[in-house]
Amino acid sequence: MGTLRDLQFALQLKIEELRQRDTLIDELELELDTKDELIRRLQEELDRYRTALSLPAPSAVVAASAAQIEDNRSAKRQTVISEPFSPDPMTIAVVSHRSCDKSQESRRLIQAALLKNDLLKNLDEEEIKAVTACMRRATINQGCFVFQEGTSGDQAFVLEEGRLDVTKDGQKVLTFEPEDMFGEVALLYNSTHTYSVSAQTDSKLWAIDRKSYHSVLTQCGLSHLSHSVELLRSIPFLQSLPDDVISKLFDQVQETNYSDGDYVFRQGAVGDTFYIISKGQVSVTEKKPGRQEQIVLAELSERQWFGEKALCGETIQPVNVMAIGEVTCLVIDRRTFRDVIEGSGSDSPPQLQQSNESKVEPKEDPASLAASTLSDFQIIRTLGLGEFSHVDLVQLKSNTRCVFAMRVLKKKLILNSGQREHILRERSILMEARCPFIVRLYKTFRDADHLYSLTEACLGGNLSRLLKEKGSIDDGSTKFYTACVVEALSFLHCRGVVYRDVKPENVVLDEQGYGKLIGSRCLKRVEVGKKTWTFCGTPGYMAPEIILSKGHSTSADLWSLGVFVFELLSGRLPFDGSDPLKVLTATVNGVDQIEFPKSFRKDACDFIQKLCSFSSPRGNRSERLSSQRNGAKAIQKHKWFDGFNWDGLCKRKLTPPLIPKVNLPLQSATCALYPAEAVELCTNWEDF
Repeated sequence: MGTLRDLQFALQLKIEELRQRDTLIDELELELDTKDELIRRLQEELDRYRTALSLPAPSAVVAASAAQIEDNRSAKRQTVISEPFSPDPMTIAVVSHRSCDKSQESRRLIQAALLKNDLLKNLDEEEIKAVTACMRRATINQGCFVFQEGTSGDQAFVLEEGRLDVTKDGQKVLTFEPEDMFGEVALLYNSTHTYSVSAQTDSKLWAIDRKSYHSVLTQCGLSHLSHSVELLRSIPFLQSLPDDVISKLFDQVQETNYSDGDYVFRQGAVGDTFYIISKGQVSVTEKKPGRQEQIVLAELSERQWFGEKALCGETIQPVNVMAIGEVTCLVIDRRTFRDVIEGSGSDSPPQLQQSNESKVEPKEDPASLAASTLSDFQIIRTLGLGEFSHVDLVQLKSNTRCVFAMRVLKKKLILNSGQREHILRERSILMEARCPFIVRLYKTFRDADHLYSLTEACLGGNLSRLLKEKGSIDDGSTKFYTACVVEALSFLHCRGVVYRDVKPENVVLDEQGYGKLIGSRCLKRVEVGKKTWTFCGTPGYMAPEIILSKGHSTSADLWSLGVFVFELLSGRLPFDGSDPLKVLTATVNGVDQIEFPKSFRKDACDFIQKLCSFSSPRGNRSERLSSQRNGAKAIQKHKWFDGFNWDGLCKRKLTPPLIPKVNLPLQSATCALYPAEAVELCTNWEDF
C-alpha cells in the first residue's frame, strides 16, 4: 500500500492531467469556432461567385483577394502575445516564499541547469538567482508523463534525480539526465508541446510556471531600473536633468563587472569614460615619479563615482583605479553622454517631430462616413481571413465608388483567447493615427456578436506576397519600402507608441504602390523613460530584450526593422527554423553569429548590424542605431540611405518600385449586406 506522499502525488498527477485535458478541450473548442467561422465565410464567398457566373471575368483585385485568402490560411509566422501581466505585491510575496525549501545543492543544480540552457543562460546573475528561488519541487513516478505531445503548458522543468524519455511521434529521440532543463518555451508564451516527456525511473524535478517566471523577471527589471536611476540621480551634476533624460541616460549606460585585482583603468591612460560604483569597492592609487610603491589616495564604494572629467573632454588618467573584491560599475562614455544630454530626451528630436507634423496628410475622410451606420455598407467580397476575424471589401450603397475594407472580429474568440485588452488598445491608437504610411482606421461599429473596423482599402497586396513571387527584392526597392516603414514608426514613436510586429505581412501597398503599416494587436503606448514587459511579436522578428524579459520600448521596433531589411534583400530570415526554441535562441545570440549573403551591399550589412545591436547578458542596447540621439533621424542619415529623397517620399513624388494593377469591381448586383439582425448598439467598444 502506498504511503500518503505517494497518494498525494498520484492525486497531483491526476489533477494536472485533468487540467491539461480541460485546456486542450478549450483550445479545440476555440479552433472549432474559428473553423466554423471560416466555413461560413467561404460559403458566403461561394454563393457570391455563383451569383456572378454570368458577369465578365474577375478583375485583378479578385485574383489578389483569392491569393490573399490563401496566404492567410497558409501563413506560419503567427504573431504571439502572452497574457497581460502586472506583478502585484501578493504574487511577489508568494513567489519569494518558495525560496525556503531548497538545499544549497539543489540551488547549485538549478543554476547550473539554467547556465547550460542555450536560451536562459543569457539572464544575468540576479535574474538566475530569482528564477532559482521561485522553482518548486515536483516528483514523477516511473511510466508517468511530465507532459504529452500536442498539449499546451505553462511550465519549464529542471531534472534533479532520475531519467526521462523524450519521444516524438511515438519514437524515442532523447534521454534527459540530471541537470537538464526542458519546456522553456512555455515560459514565454502559450505554446503546444512538440514532444512528450515520460519518466524512465522515479524522478525528482524542479518546476516554474509562466506567471512566476514573468513575475520575478519583471520585478528584477523594475528593481534594477529603480536602483540605477537612483544612482544616476544621486550624482550632483545630473540632478538638474529632467526625469525622462535620466531614464534615457540609464538606457545608454553599460554595466561592467570587475574581479578582485582588476584595473578599471591605469594611470597615464587616455580617458573618455565616467564610472558610478553600483556594487563593491575600488582602490584609488597614485605612483609618484621616482618612487616604486603606489600611494593609496582613497577607497570608493557603492554610490560613489570617478572619471567625471572625461565627460568634458579627453583626459589623461592621473591615478590608478583597481577593484577590491567583486565590483560592478555603471559606465558611460563621453560621446554617448553628450548625445543624450544634447538631445531632447525623446526618441526623436524637435526638428524630426516638426517634420512629421508637416508631412502630407492622408485624404480627408469622405463626408458620407460621418453619419454612416453598418447598414450603409454592402459587401463586395472577402479579402482575407485572420485568427479572430475576416476582412471584407465593402462599398457605400449611396456611393459605390467609395470602397473600404471592413474587418469583422468575433467577440467570443477574442474573449476566449484573452485578447480583449489588446484589441481595445489597437483601436484607441489607430483612431488617433493620421499618418500617410499607416492604414487609416475611419470608424468602428459593433453588434451582439461582432466588432467592426472600417479602414481604407489597400488592394496592392502585402510585401510577403511580393516576396514570395520574386524570391527577394532588389536593394533600391527594399530601400523604398523600408523608408515607408521608417516614416510610420517615426510617427508612432514620436507619440510614445511601440508597434512590436514589423514584418512583410504587415506592410500593404496602396493603389500608388506606397507601403503602409496595418493595425496590430501588439500596439501599445509606453511613457518616455518607461518600459513594458509583455512577450509580444513574431518569433524571428522580435528583439532579444522582449525574449529575455529585460523590458523594452520603441527601440525594439528598430531591431525588427533590421530583420525586415534582411528578409527583403535575401528572401529569408536571419533567425529561422521549424523549432521555436532554436529561433529564439539564435535571436538572442545575435546578428553577429549569422552569415550575410555576398549579394548584400556593405552599407546594407552595416545598416542591419547597427539596427540589430544587442549584447548579453545584460542586454545593453546603447550601440543600437535607434537608441542613439536623433533616433529615426540617425536611421535616415545612415550611408545606406545616401541620396534617398525623404522629402519626395513624404510628398509622394517618388515613383514606387511597383504600381499595383487594381481594377475595383463596382457592380452592386453581386453585393451582400451584413445580417439584418445585427443591431448596432453603438460605435464604442469599451464595454464589450
